Amino acid sequence: MYRPPTSVGLLLRTNTVSLATLPISSPITDLRGSHSASYGRFSPRSRVQVVAPDLRIAEIPAASVLRVASVEGPISRDTAARATGLSIATVNRQVSALLGAGLLRERADLTAAGAIGRPRVPFEVNHEPYATIGIHIGALVTGIVVSDLRGRILGAVEIPTPGGPAPEALAMITRSAGSFAARWHRRTPLWVGVALGGRVDGSTGIVDHPRLGWENAAVGPIVGGGLGLPVSVSGHVEAMAGSELLLTPARAGTSAEGTSLYFYARETAGIALTIDGRVHTPSTGPGSIAHLPTGSNARCECGNRGCLEATVSDRAVVAAAVERGVLEPGSSTSALYQAGHDGSATAREILVERAQVLGRTIGLLRDLFNPDRVVLGGQAFTAYPAGVPHVSEAFGRTSTLPRKDIGISGFGNKVQVFAAAVVSLSSIYADPLASMRRAAA
Repeated sequence: MYRPPTSVGLLLRTNTVSLATLPISSPITDLRGSHSASYGRFSPRSRVQVVAPDLRIAEIPAASVLRVASVEGPISRDTAARATGLSIATVNRQVSALLGAGLLRERADLTAAGAIGRPRVPFEVNHEPYATIGIHIGALVTGIVVSDLRGRILGAVEIPTPGGPAPEALAMITRSAGSFAARWHRRTPLWVGVALGGRVDGSTGIVDHPRLGWENAAVGPIVGGGLGLPVSVSGHVEAMAGSELLLTPARAGTSAEGTSLYFYARETAGIALTIDGRVHTPSTGPGSIAHLPTGSNARCECGNRGCLEATVSDRAVVAAAVERGVLEPGSSTSALYQAGHDGSATAREILVERAQVLGRTIGLLRDLFNPDRVVLGGQAFTAYPAGVPHVSEAFGRTSTLPRKDIGISGFGNKVQVFAAAVVSLSSIYADPLASMRRAAA
């Protein structure tokens, strides 16, 4: 059975300090050789492999077989052929190749009584030997996640997003990711994926993130080089739309035809489009809805009033709550939600106002793009469910197209976790055999 070289996992096997004691003050100074003492005996690769994320339901046979095994396995070759629409001969060839690459394993113990021949042996994803590392860099909080090849989350942790220049901040995040992933020392890491806001160049892993003060930040080279893994970097809202497409079991075996508009709101706001099973990713990076006018009086960093993000972001509603005497300075959004649950009329009023602005904005965007589906994600919707009916009502009043229901992401408050995971898995899902060769390069 094929396995990537053990050097791919050396960092995760040698760097075993806890996050509480992790030294995060010394930066990675040279990705081609020198490295922080916190990496122990690990030497980063001389050439960083930055691979553009591939957020789509791939149609190549190997990807189709791996996907159906991930969702429905253990599965027989006959059942896999029916589910994928491939011939038995094609399925047999792909299963053999994926077994050889170590991505599938056979379950002889589940063979039906009386069945004769190897093709009758069920197969499933060989998920136990491997892992991927996902990182979601938020404006305030960075999430680190380790997942298996089926997209199951093995563990997740949050750390404050470091301030300061991008190289030092990214070095801190990379060391934290390596330390956390070291807990799964029996698994070989194959890939790292990073999801974040701003303008992302997926082909180079370079990011401009005004909110963090990053310009031409080498996110892919620093994170991939520091962990010694192939790396993919994606805009976080595109990644969230990708998780709805690739990590939702109900989508297995479907063509995902049509269009979906994914709308995200928490500390930032953004949208992504999915078209016929592929997340649309503009070559120059995602667009922005942060400065759409809402008619509010909230002052934006750009100098104007009423911009969307300055009206509906977590920091905006907390600031409004402090101004109206609901919260003390320094309070969190959770405190505002709790005040609303506890019966504060002013807290509920602030949250309803945000819900209505969000609903009107979604209605306008729905009329602009006329998608087949609208999906909402982010804690602005999931952390305060009482606001969702107000979103729906404002959406219905604003949109001039025929009535259509809007859906809420099934990932709830974990949308950021699954966004990071899907970026780390996207290349493996799109072209599993080529990705395993990259992981062993």
